[in-house]
Amino acid sequence: MKNPMRWLPLALLFAACAAPAQQKLVHEERSLYREVLVYEGDGERCMCFTRQCRIGRQSCINLNDPKHFALNYTRMALGGILFTGEKKPQRVLIVGLGGGTIPTALREILPDAQIDVAEIDPAVTRVAKEYFGFRTDPKLEVFEMDGRVYVKRSIREGKKYDAILLDAFDQEYIPEHLLTQEFLEEVKSLLAPGGVLIGNTFSSSKLYDHESTTYAAVYKTFFNLKTANRVIVARPAGLPTEKELRDRALQYELVLRGYGVDIYDVLPLFTTRVDWDTKARVLTDQFSPSNLLNR
Repeated sequence: MKNPMRWLPLALLFAACAAPAQQKLVHEERSLYREVLVYEGDGERCMCFTRQCRIGRQSCINLNDPKHFALNYTRMALGGILFTGEKKPQRVLIVGLGGGTIPTALREILPDAQIDVAEIDPAVTRVAKEYFGFRTDPKLEVFEMDGRVYVKRSIREGKKYDAILLDAFDQEYIPEHLLTQEFLEEVKSLLAPGGVLIGNTFSSSKLYDHESTTYAAVYKTFFNLKTANRVIVARPAGLPTEKELRDRALQYELVLRGYGVDIYDVLPLFTTRVDWDTKARVLTDQFSPSNLLNR
Protein backbone atom coordinates (compact mmCIF):
# COMPACT_ATOMS: atom_id res chain seq x y z
CA MET A 1 0.00 0.00 0.00
CA LYS A 2 1.31 3.42 -0.92
CA ASN A 3 2.03 5.95 1.78
CA PRO A 4 -0.84 8.50 1.62
CA MET A 5 1.48 11.17 3.06
CA ARG A 6 3.41 11.05 -0.19
CA TRP A 7 0.65 12.86 -2.00
CA LEU A 8 0.13 15.76 0.36
CA PRO A 9 0.75 19.25 -1.05
CA LEU A 10 4.34 20.37 -0.69
CA ALA A 11 3.35 23.27 1.54
CA LEU A 12 1.98 20.82 4.09
CA LEU A 13 5.00 18.58 3.79
CA PHE A 14 7.40 21.41 4.50
CA ALA A 15 5.15 22.54 7.34
CA ALA A 16 5.89 19.22 9.05
CA CYS A 17 9.46 20.51 9.41
CA ALA A 18 8.49 24.11 10.13
CA ALA A 19 9.78 26.15 13.02
CA PRO A 20 7.92 26.44 16.34
CA ALA A 21 5.07 28.96 16.56
CA GLN A 22 6.88 31.12 19.12
CA GLN A 23 9.71 32.60 17.10
CA LYS A 24 11.31 36.00 16.70
CA LEU A 25 12.51 37.41 13.41
CA VAL A 26 16.10 38.58 13.94
CA HIS A 27 17.19 39.16 10.34
CA GLU A 28 15.56 39.63 6.94
CA GLU A 29 16.81 40.58 3.52
CA ARG A 30 15.70 40.21 -0.05
CA SER A 31 18.37 38.71 -2.27
CA LEU A 32 18.36 38.34 -6.02
CA TYR A 33 16.85 34.87 -5.59
CA ARG A 34 14.64 34.91 -2.47
CA GLU A 35 13.98 36.25 0.97
CA VAL A 36 16.60 35.14 3.48
CA LEU A 37 15.20 35.15 7.01
CA VAL A 38 16.57 34.21 10.41
CA TYR A 39 14.25 33.26 13.28
CA GLU A 40 14.90 32.41 16.91
CA GLY A 41 12.65 30.40 19.18
CA ASP A 42 12.70 27.49 21.63
CA GLY A 43 16.47 27.69 21.95
CA GLU A 44 17.10 27.44 18.22
CA ARG A 45 18.14 29.82 15.46
CA CYS A 46 16.98 28.90 11.95
CA MET A 47 17.46 30.12 8.41
CA CYS A 48 14.28 30.13 6.34
CA PHE A 49 13.30 31.25 2.85
CA THR A 50 9.62 31.89 3.70
CA ARG A 51 7.86 33.93 6.41
CA GLN A 52 7.37 32.06 9.69
CA CYS A 53 9.31 29.20 8.06
CA ARG A 54 5.97 27.99 6.70
CA ILE A 55 7.70 25.97 3.99
CA GLY A 56 10.45 24.42 6.06
CA ARG A 57 13.74 25.42 7.63
CA GLN A 58 16.94 25.50 5.62
CA SER A 59 19.29 25.23 8.57
CA CYS A 60 19.14 25.41 12.37
CA ILE A 61 21.54 25.59 15.28
CA ASN A 62 21.00 24.96 18.97
CA LEU A 63 21.77 28.26 20.72
CA ASN A 64 22.88 26.52 23.90
CA ASP A 65 25.10 24.05 22.04
CA PRO A 66 25.76 25.28 18.46
CA LYS A 67 27.77 22.16 17.65
CA HIS A 68 24.81 19.87 18.35
CA PHE A 69 22.85 19.11 15.16
CA ALA A 70 19.32 20.49 15.40
CA LEU A 71 17.87 18.83 12.26
CA ASN A 72 17.66 15.07 11.73
CA TYR A 73 18.64 15.10 8.08
CA THR A 74 22.12 16.38 8.98
CA ARG A 75 22.77 13.19 10.95
CA MET A 76 21.77 11.02 8.00
CA ALA A 77 23.76 13.08 5.50
CA LEU A 78 26.88 13.01 7.66
CA GLY A 79 26.50 9.25 8.02
CA GLY A 80 26.28 8.91 4.25
CA ILE A 81 29.49 10.90 3.77
CA LEU A 82 31.52 9.18 6.49
CA PHE A 83 30.24 5.59 6.58
CA THR A 84 29.93 4.55 2.94
CA GLY A 85 33.10 5.50 1.04
CA GLU A 86 35.99 3.11 0.51
CA LYS A 87 38.35 5.51 2.27
CA LYS A 88 38.31 8.62 4.43
CA PRO A 89 37.12 11.46 2.16
CA GLN A 90 39.88 13.77 1.01
CA ARG A 91 37.78 15.97 -1.28
CA VAL A 92 34.14 16.80 -0.58
CA LEU A 93 31.67 18.86 -2.63
CA ILE A 94 28.49 20.27 -1.11
CA VAL A 95 25.87 21.85 -3.38
CA GLY A 96 23.86 24.28 -1.23
CA LEU A 97 25.24 25.97 1.88
CA GLY A 98 22.29 26.88 4.11
CA GLY A 99 23.72 27.83 7.49
CA GLY A 100 26.88 25.82 6.81
CA THR A 101 26.23 23.22 9.52
CA ILE A 102 27.52 20.21 7.61
CA PRO A 103 30.64 21.78 6.04
CA THR A 104 31.55 23.25 9.43
CA ALA A 105 31.29 19.81 11.05
CA LEU A 106 33.25 18.14 8.26
CA ARG A 107 36.01 20.75 8.57
CA GLU A 108 36.55 19.56 12.14
CA ILE A 109 35.99 15.84 11.57
CA LEU A 110 38.14 15.73 8.42
CA PRO A 111 40.85 18.35 9.07
CA ASP A 112 42.96 17.30 6.08
CA ALA A 113 40.11 17.23 3.56
CA GLN A 114 39.38 19.89 0.97
CA ILE A 115 35.71 20.92 1.24
CA ASP A 116 34.16 22.90 -1.62
CA VAL A 117 30.68 24.43 -1.41
CA ALA A 118 28.65 25.67 -4.38
CA GLU A 119 26.09 28.26 -3.23
CA ILE A 120 24.25 30.42 -5.72
CA ASP A 121 23.14 33.15 -3.31
CA PRO A 122 25.73 35.50 -1.74
CA ALA A 123 23.10 36.53 0.83
CA VAL A 124 22.98 32.96 2.15
CA THR A 125 26.76 32.95 2.57
CA ARG A 126 26.69 36.26 4.45
CA VAL A 127 23.89 35.14 6.77
CA ALA A 128 25.62 31.81 7.43
CA LYS A 129 28.71 33.67 8.55
CA GLU A 130 26.91 36.30 10.64
CA TYR A 131 24.30 34.14 12.38
CA PHE A 132 25.50 30.52 12.17
CA GLY A 133 29.21 30.72 12.87
CA PHE A 134 30.22 29.57 9.39
CA ARG A 135 33.82 30.35 8.42
CA THR A 136 35.85 29.77 5.28
CA ASP A 137 39.56 29.04 5.00
CA PRO A 138 41.88 27.51 2.40
CA LYS A 139 40.45 24.05 3.20
CA LEU A 140 36.81 25.19 3.17
CA GLU A 141 35.85 27.34 0.20
CA VAL A 142 32.54 28.68 -1.10
CA PHE A 143 32.00 29.18 -4.82
CA GLU A 144 29.08 31.54 -5.37
CA MET A 145 27.48 30.08 -8.47
CA ASP A 146 24.68 27.74 -9.50
CA GLY A 147 25.41 24.18 -8.44
CA ARG A 148 24.99 22.74 -11.90
CA VAL A 149 27.27 25.36 -13.40
CA TYR A 150 29.89 24.47 -10.80
CA VAL A 151 29.55 20.76 -11.59
CA LYS A 152 29.97 21.37 -15.33
CA ARG A 153 33.04 23.55 -14.76
CA SER A 154 34.55 20.99 -12.40
CA ILE A 155 34.11 18.26 -15.02
CA ARG A 156 35.98 20.39 -17.57
CA GLU A 157 38.74 21.02 -15.02
CA GLY A 158 39.10 17.31 -14.29
CA LYS A 159 38.19 17.54 -10.60
CA LYS A 160 37.22 14.43 -8.66
CA TYR A 161 35.45 14.16 -5.30
CA ASP A 162 35.28 11.34 -2.77
CA ALA A 163 31.89 12.53 -1.56
CA ILE A 164 29.27 14.86 -3.07
CA LEU A 165 26.29 16.11 -1.07
CA LEU A 166 23.32 17.58 -2.95
CA ASP A 167 21.61 19.88 -0.43
CA ALA A 168 20.24 22.77 -2.50
CA PHE A 169 16.71 24.05 -1.90
CA ASP A 170 14.83 27.17 -2.89
CA GLN A 171 11.68 28.54 -1.28
CA GLU A 172 9.60 25.71 -2.75
CA TYR A 173 11.71 22.59 -3.18
CA ILE A 174 14.87 21.34 -4.85
CA PRO A 175 15.52 23.42 -8.01
CA GLU A 176 14.25 21.38 -10.94
CA HIS A 177 17.52 21.40 -12.90
CA LEU A 178 19.21 19.71 -9.92
CA LEU A 179 16.80 16.77 -9.96
CA THR A 180 17.18 15.38 -13.46
CA GLN A 181 18.84 12.28 -14.83
CA GLU A 182 21.25 14.41 -16.86
CA PHE A 183 22.38 16.31 -13.76
CA LEU A 184 22.85 13.14 -11.73
CA GLU A 185 24.95 11.69 -14.56
CA GLU A 186 27.11 14.82 -14.49
CA VAL A 187 27.55 14.49 -10.73
CA LYS A 188 28.39 10.80 -11.12
CA SER A 189 31.23 11.68 -13.48
CA LEU A 190 32.75 13.90 -10.77
CA LEU A 191 33.05 11.05 -8.30
CA ALA A 192 36.46 9.54 -7.67
CA PRO A 193 36.74 5.72 -7.72
CA GLY A 194 34.82 4.49 -4.68
CA GLY A 195 33.21 7.91 -4.27
CA VAL A 196 29.73 8.38 -2.82
CA LEU A 197 26.77 10.62 -3.68
CA ILE A 198 24.41 11.86 -0.96
CA GLY A 199 21.13 13.52 -1.94
CA ASN A 200 18.95 15.33 0.60
CA THR A 201 15.29 15.23 -0.39
CA PHE A 202 11.89 14.58 1.22
CA SER A 203 10.34 11.33 2.41
CA SER A 204 6.88 12.47 1.32
CA SER A 205 6.15 14.40 -1.86
CA LYS A 206 4.45 14.06 -5.23
CA LEU A 207 7.90 13.60 -6.67
CA TYR A 208 8.90 10.67 -4.46
CA ASP A 209 8.38 7.93 -7.06
CA HIS A 210 9.90 10.02 -9.84
CA GLU A 211 12.94 11.01 -7.80
CA SER A 212 13.46 7.38 -6.86
CA THR A 213 13.32 6.05 -10.43
CA THR A 214 15.61 8.87 -11.55
CA TYR A 215 18.27 7.99 -8.99
CA ALA A 216 17.82 4.30 -9.81
CA ALA A 217 18.28 5.01 -13.53
CA VAL A 218 21.71 6.50 -12.79
CA TYR A 219 22.95 4.61 -9.73
CA LYS A 220 20.88 1.37 -9.77
CA THR A 221 20.69 0.39 -6.09
CA PHE A 222 20.99 2.99 -3.34
CA PHE A 223 20.50 3.38 0.40
CA ASN A 224 17.23 5.10 1.24
CA LEU A 225 17.42 6.71 4.70
CA LYS A 226 14.13 8.17 5.90
CA THR A 227 12.77 10.27 8.75
CA ALA A 228 10.92 13.52 7.94
CA ASN A 229 13.56 14.01 5.27
CA ARG A 230 14.95 11.37 2.97
CA VAL A 231 18.66 11.00 2.31
CA ILE A 232 19.69 8.97 -0.72
CA VAL A 233 23.17 7.43 -0.61
CA ALA A 234 24.58 5.97 -3.84
CA ARG A 235 27.98 4.63 -4.80
CA PRO A 236 28.75 3.61 -8.38
CA ALA A 237 31.36 1.09 -7.20
CA GLY A 238 28.71 -0.75 -5.18
CA LEU A 239 27.27 -0.26 -1.72
CA PRO A 240 29.18 -1.38 1.37
CA THR A 241 28.02 -4.41 3.32
CA GLU A 242 26.35 -4.09 6.70
CA LYS A 243 29.62 -5.03 8.40
CA GLU A 244 31.59 -2.47 6.38
CA LEU A 245 29.08 0.22 7.31
CA ARG A 246 29.30 -0.66 10.99
CA ASP A 247 33.10 -0.82 10.99
CA ARG A 248 33.41 2.61 9.37
CA ALA A 249 30.78 4.11 11.65
CA LEU A 250 32.69 2.90 14.70
CA GLN A 251 35.71 4.91 13.56
CA TYR A 252 33.67 8.10 13.99
CA GLU A 253 31.56 7.10 17.00
CA LEU A 254 33.26 9.30 19.60
CA VAL A 255 33.63 12.43 17.49
CA LEU A 256 30.03 12.23 16.27
CA ARG A 257 28.71 12.11 19.81
CA GLY A 258 29.88 15.70 20.13
CA TYR A 259 27.41 16.63 17.39
CA GLY A 260 24.55 14.75 19.01
CA VAL A 261 24.83 11.88 16.54
CA ASP A 262 24.42 8.33 17.85
CA ILE A 263 25.67 5.95 15.17
CA TYR A 264 23.37 3.23 16.51
CA ASP A 265 20.38 5.43 15.67
CA VAL A 266 21.68 6.17 12.18
CA LEU A 267 22.88 2.72 11.06
CA PRO A 268 19.41 1.05 11.09
CA LEU A 269 18.23 3.70 8.60
CA PHE A 270 20.51 2.35 5.86
CA THR A 271 18.15 0.24 3.75
CA THR A 272 17.83 -0.59 0.06
CA ARG A 273 14.16 -1.54 0.28
CA VAL A 274 12.19 -0.37 -2.76
CA ASP A 275 9.07 1.50 -1.57
CA TRP A 276 8.23 3.44 -4.73
CA ASP A 277 6.47 2.86 -8.03
CA THR A 278 9.28 1.51 -10.21
CA LYS A 279 7.30 2.44 -13.34
CA ALA A 280 7.23 6.15 -12.49
CA ARG A 281 8.66 8.33 -15.23
CA VAL A 282 12.30 9.37 -14.88
CA LEU A 283 12.88 13.11 -14.48
CA THR A 284 14.89 14.67 -17.31
CA ASP A 285 15.83 18.12 -18.52
CA GLN A 286 12.81 17.89 -20.86
CA PHE A 287 10.44 16.42 -18.25
CA SER A 288 11.01 18.51 -15.15
CA PRO A 289 9.52 18.50 -11.63
CA SER A 290 7.51 21.62 -12.36
CA ASN A 291 5.42 19.59 -14.78
CA LEU A 292 4.27 17.53 -11.81
CA LEU A 293 3.96 20.21 -9.18
CA ASN A 294 1.65 22.31 -11.35
CA ARG A 295 -0.81 19.50 -12.15
